[in-house]
Amino acid sequence: MKILVTGGGTGGHIYPGLAFINYVKKISSDSSFLYVGAKRGMENKILPQTDLPFLTLEIQGFKRKLTFENFKTIQLFLKSIRQAKKIIKDFQPDVVIGTGGYVSGAVVYAASKLNVPTVVHEQNSVPGITNRFLARYVDKVGIAFKDAAQYFPKDKTVLVGNPRAQEIVGIQRSDLLRDFDLEPDKKTLLVFGGSQGALKINQAVVAAIPEFAKKDYQILYASGERYYEEINETIGMTKDAFTNISIKPYIKNMTEVMANCELLVGRAGATSIAEFTGLGLPAVLIPSPYVTNDHQAKNAMSLVNNGAAKMIKDDQLTAENLVATVDEIMEDDTLLQQMAAESKKQGIPDAAQRLYQLVQSII
Repeated sequence: MKILVTGGGTGGHIYPGLAFINYVKKISSDSSFLYVGAKRGMENKILPQTDLPFLTLEIQGFKRKLTFENFKTIQLFLKSIRQAKKIIKDFQPDVVIGTGGYVSGAVVYAASKLNVPTVVHEQNSVPGITNRFLARYVDKVGIAFKDAAQYFPKDKTVLVGNPRAQEIVGIQRSDLLRDFDLEPDKKTLLVFGGSQGALKINQAVVAAIPEFAKKDYQILYASGERYYEEINETIGMTKDAFTNISIKPYIKNMTEVMANCELLVGRAGATSIAEFTGLGLPAVLIPSPYVTNDHQAKNAMSLVNNGAAKMIKDDQLTAENLVATVDEIMEDDTLLQQMAAESKKQGIPDAAQRLYQLVQSII
């Protein structure tokens, strides 16, 4: 099978596609792949680290107000469609899968006009403008949240989950926390705001450290590299006063760490949610207010409504309500176990397999 995957801009659009490709490689060794991204997206950092053939198109998004740049956007989109048609004719894929971002709009639209089977995958509970546009042209829509179904044609839409979840299923607890000077058998809270960190989360956590230092549970806190030195200076004089808190700038093996923790505090990005629900980890979510359509808050509410998470809005986050919310869960074993069970239910551990079956159904 020849599969063309397209998507870009953010990791949330890229990692699900790569997870799907990795799954297909395992079950179908004779399959071949091509990834098409945008010239200025995160894919230009991520894809070169893989062995996948990778091509790019020059494309950009629309501005929210009427500007000359929007005319350029239209020109680039039309040019990208022409280029995408050439790429598709040269590669001759059996299917084209779009995972979001403006580049997938051009490529998937071009594929549909060439009568190549097409699928879009929507990772969030509220779809972006690209996937809404493509829904009328594609053969199938795979969604990761049940709530997203209302935005797509019923006869095309299938709940498949996020393929990233299947990559981390089966990770077992270990003594990994010793690497962070923590005890493997002690209840652990994991706090992180993404690879670069999140200012509001950091401010609340730093202010909460004197209270967290008194707890029976331990805390592993990834501050983000750009905030780490400043935080170290802020709390440097009091470091010896706590032994149950480990602060790191960045955690490379995040999913393995998640598997050794009882509760997560962090943002509500689609990839992160796929990972921690795949592991059955409950969460306190602080959605980023800086994303399109406020989709992180809507992602979070999908889990809150099912009892898998609690949510604190970014502009309402304080040290006091962070500690209170964490204590409510960590100090109540029954609630902790209930939330873990609900998180596991929300995760779809065979998501890549489901997406593969959806692809096969249209070829």
